[in-house]
Amino acid sequence: MSDYFTSMFWLPGKLPVETGEAAVTSALARFGRPVILVDDDGAAAVAKDGCLFMGDDGFPCGRDSAGRRLLAFCPPMTPEDLGSRSFKQTHGLRYAYVMGAMANGITSVEMVKAAGEAGMIGFFGAAGLAVADIEAAVHRLKELDAPFGVNLIHSPYEPDLEAATVELYLKHGVRLVSASAYLGMTLPLVRYRLKGIARDPEGNVVCRNRIVAKVSRQEVARKFLSPAPEKLLRELVSSGELTEEQARMAESVPMAGDMTAEADSGGHTDNRPAITLLPTMLALRDDLHRRYRYRRVPCVGLGGGIATPGAAAAAFAMGADFVLTGTVNQACREAGTSDAVRRMLVEAEQADVTMAPAADMFEMGVKVQVLKRGTMFPQRAARLYELFRGYPSLEALPEADRKMLERDYFRCSLDEVWHETCRFFQQRDPNQIRRGEANPRHRMALVFRSYLGRSSGWANAGDPTRQIDYQIWCGPAIGAFNRWCAGTFLEKPENRTVVAVAMNLLAGACVAARAAWLRSQGAPIPAGAGRFRPIPLERLMERIYGTSLAN
Repeated sequence: MSDYFTSMFWLPGKLPVETGEAAVTSALARFGRPVILVDDDGAAAVAKDGCLFMGDDGFPCGRDSAGRRLLAFCPPMTPEDLGSRSFKQTHGLRYAYVMGAMANGITSVEMVKAAGEAGMIGFFGAAGLAVADIEAAVHRLKELDAPFGVNLIHSPYEPDLEAATVELYLKHGVRLVSASAYLGMTLPLVRYRLKGIARDPEGNVVCRNRIVAKVSRQEVARKFLSPAPEKLLRELVSSGELTEEQARMAESVPMAGDMTAEADSGGHTDNRPAITLLPTMLALRDDLHRRYRYRRVPCVGLGGGIATPGAAAAAFAMGADFVLTGTVNQACREAGTSDAVRRMLVEAEQADVTMAPAADMFEMGVKVQVLKRGTMFPQRAARLYELFRGYPSLEALPEADRKMLERDYFRCSLDEVWHETCRFFQQRDPNQIRRGEANPRHRMALVFRSYLGRSSGWANAGDPTRQIDYQIWCGPAIGAFNRWCAGTFLEKPENRTVVAVAMNLLAGACVAARAAWLRSQGAPIPAGAGRFRPIPLERLMERIYGTSLAN
């Protein structure tokens, strides 16, 4: 026990102390009140009122008084206290909680709306959607009276699509994007960040457009936490997008105002362990801030594996400015997916995920993490990549493999698939058709990618004839989440809403953090005292704030 507490004592009030695991558990969940543990013949007892004294003269009022030695103390803590004040102020949030941008609209407008109205923020999952569909979503998002963001994904094989998406965001005044899957800075990304850069009346450089980068590699994080590359600045000046003065201003701001360290997650992931990734990213942020002396320190949050109160508490304890969830939101009612997918996710365990080739970076061999239980997509996607690596064109495929693809994968001839693919890219990116007609290997890649792309659409639509081909982006977090929810109201998919999930995770993180605080003082805390079980949202808000509205 710390020497500090050997000189602190408690004098009882009118209420008796309580002992046992239930008493400590109850005290930890009284979010707005401090937890005071006092000595009760060698055991920890919870004091509900009374006075604390500090001094080196022993027990106040003498040894014969009713005073007891203080074992441990922790102050009140609510979900609003978690995370960085700077992050919350910058984005107009009540909670340091982000709902990540799951592609193909899985992070839907409805999910973003629910997050924003609850004092959190969601990023609409624009990746994989046509520009027209993104624009329709942006119109709806701009009607919200709440903060929101939109995803901007790197498209190395469709640069025109990335540029068109940035043009759309600039046209409609989208001020916040989540930049994901980037390997380096691109001209459209730099253009988005620096469009309209200026000085405020006090002379400070201000960027109207903000980026929260999602990264899992240190070399990519370095690029986002540094100013824009000089080469790209010169290109923007030459094209008239920036003035020379604006280019000089750009040297004083990072490309990303904030950053998410992406650990082992669903979808695009490097499967990095959070416990090593976050400290590395925080140290890099500090180094670059000291080098460039930015006016505002970029915030660094953690995503990937945030599925239990303990995980959220650990993230904040390691220094995360915010937490980001993805996989757990896909199982919620607001997710832009099907009830069939929600049922599959509810049954998933931690080992029920695997890596499979990604549609958007198929030729590069990039993989995404997906659900393997109940679907053959991972095996089939892997076979497509093997065929792509092994043969120069569709015509060179062995007859047995060609028949297998037409029968089991596409359910039509490969020639028909190519015609469908051409119709798709006629609207999305006509240059892909020209490349495919000139390069048989690229044509094969586009045909194979059509299966990978449509498989997520079949899942989102809940097509019962294609369940064996569902591509469901999912990390091992879903297993931990299901285990935590077992036996509670969140066990059923119809009860899972993103705000109920978020508030229970944050409330549980407070309980876990307070329990850890007490343990660090050497108090004998019962083993189960820091565990928190999900409870319905209205009851939870009443417990935290004393009112269901939490005003």
